[in-house]
Amino acid sequence: MDIEICWHGRGGQGLVTANEILAETAIAAGKYVKAFPEFGPERMGAPIRGFTRISESPIRIHSQVYEPDIVVIMDGTLVGKVDVTRGIKKDSVILANYAGSPKELQNALGTDAECHTLDAIKVSIEEIGKPMVNTVMLGALAKVRPLVPYDMLEDQITTKFTGKLSDKVIVKNLSALKRGYAEVQ
Repeated sequence: MDIEICWHGRGGQGLVTANEILAETAIAAGKYVKAFPEFGPERMGAPIRGFTRISESPIRIHSQVYEPDIVVIMDGTLVGKVDVTRGIKKDSVILANYAGSPKELQNALGTDAECHTLDAIKVSIEEIGKPMVNTVMLGALAKVRPLVPYDMLEDQITTKFTGKLSDKVIVKNLSALKRGYAEVQ
């Protein structure tokens, strides 16, 4: 399995953390990984990207992802403003924090690619109390493409946030992960 992911979001939404959690979980599952964000001195709210490669064998490519197998859109307002479909292949999958249906997303993007949607803002506000969509989108990604075992993803979130967030907030993030998994279309 060689998977390349391109993440699109805005600064402050947890894209970098989501990318790190997925990468760390894949490493714990015995896979090879390259993961990094792409941003400069942008302010909070500016569009950013992240890239993840997951493989069963060592990864020799050190560039950004140009032909993603999976595109994760952390902020639906980027649809129509940023070319999130650049480089997708006929079998690429698009997962978006988007209030509309998968068909509505396909139409908005002008693509026939397999699309999945989830109102991750709504879920994160209900579960965490603020629009931090990273764990919600990780849950949705785990459902759409099970790249790592779900229970390992839960463990990694707990490990990553222990000492940084209260136990109560960690539990809220795990609940957001679960709802992302359950509610993605």
